[in-house]
Amino acid sequence: MKFFANIARSVVVLGFVSLLTDVSSEMIYPMIPLFILTLPGASMMTVGLIEGIAETTASVLKVFSGALSDQWGKRKWLVFAGYGLSALSKLFLALAHVWDHVLLARFSDRFGKGIRGAPRDALIAEATEKEHYGKAFGFHRALDTLGAIIGPLSLLVIFPLIHEDYRMLFYIAALPGFLSLILIFFGVHEQNNRPRVVKQKLSFRGLGKEFLLLMMIMALFTVGNSSDVFLILRANNVGITKELIPLLYVCYNVLYFLFSYPAGIISDKLGRGTVLMTGLLIFACVYFGFAFATQAWQIWGLFTIYGFYIAFTDGVSKAYIADLVPEEKRGTAYGFYSMMTGILLFPASLIAGILWDKVNVSAPFLYGGMMSLLSVLGLLWFMRYQKNTLEGNRT
Repeated sequence: MKFFANIARSVVVLGFVSLLTDVSSEMIYPMIPLFILTLPGASMMTVGLIEGIAETTASVLKVFSGALSDQWGKRKWLVFAGYGLSALSKLFLALAHVWDHVLLARFSDRFGKGIRGAPRDALIAEATEKEHYGKAFGFHRALDTLGAIIGPLSLLVIFPLIHEDYRMLFYIAALPGFLSLILIFFGVHEQNNRPRVVKQKLSFRGLGKEFLLLMMIMALFTVGNSSDVFLILRANNVGITKELIPLLYVCYNVLYFLFSYPAGIISDKLGRGTVLMTGLLIFACVYFGFAFATQAWQIWGLFTIYGFYIAFTDGVSKAYIADLVPEEKRGTAYGFYSMMTGILLFPASLIAGILWDKVNVSAPFLYGGMMSLLSVLGLLWFMRYQKNTLEGNRT
């Protein structure tokens, strides 16, 4: 089919790898906090400690794994190791009998995510012609999101059938994770003639001014993009019951799945900046909507539209980076980008929490919407800067 033309075999395989891994992870993610609280000495503070350590680990490691894949000249085996650790983490959870063991399991899972992300994105870019970067990353994000839909729905079916046995659930969740390793081993091929960078200190050197400018603009957006926990709390605040919260995420992920691939194709034709800017404008509208929502039906609509934002930004931003950065430095670039967005999630969420407590429940969303609009202005300036630079080079 022409719609799926120009997508390399390795990109297709990596898409299904992400799908299987997301099925595995999302099937158990809502149950992990409940499981922790069944263990001796565990509390809500324990849950926060485990998740904080796990997410910070993933954010910091991404930059080092990306740089290592550039210097080593081999990305596939870092990707394999990353997904392998995530699969093993489900078995660690099934065998956990104290909360310290859960910390080890979550650390392993996030460690795996941290070392696979940047090399995987670099592999996708390398397997794709430049004019089809958006299509390739959109295709990958669509399959990844499909896994995030199938996972929770699988949980709703499987958990009652196994009589709500957490450990059996973790064993079952490990199966698609290990299947993804088979796909990587036999289905992913990488270039043997890739240029390698000389071993050097980790730095922005060689990534280019345009990449750094894009990083600054996205950093401005990220400090207003707090954890989705605040969207959930706001939904509950307006009147949506806890039992219906997972269905909100299904609505969000369905739109994310349906539009990630088309958004990537559009970015190939109209330009990354235009599509990315559209996504940021949608984010601003959704956040302003959350600030003023008073009815449950409004939250359902806003959560659904929120899926458009992520579809128009996630894969497209990665394609944008592939446009800007030399091939031999892409792993490093994706690592820096992922680390920046991961680390800035902490101050973004802290600011949102303070605004919620000290001002009112609308303040975090007004703040997030304003930061997104400022980022749109920055992106408009950046697109003009790129155009002027290109015209200057031609003359």
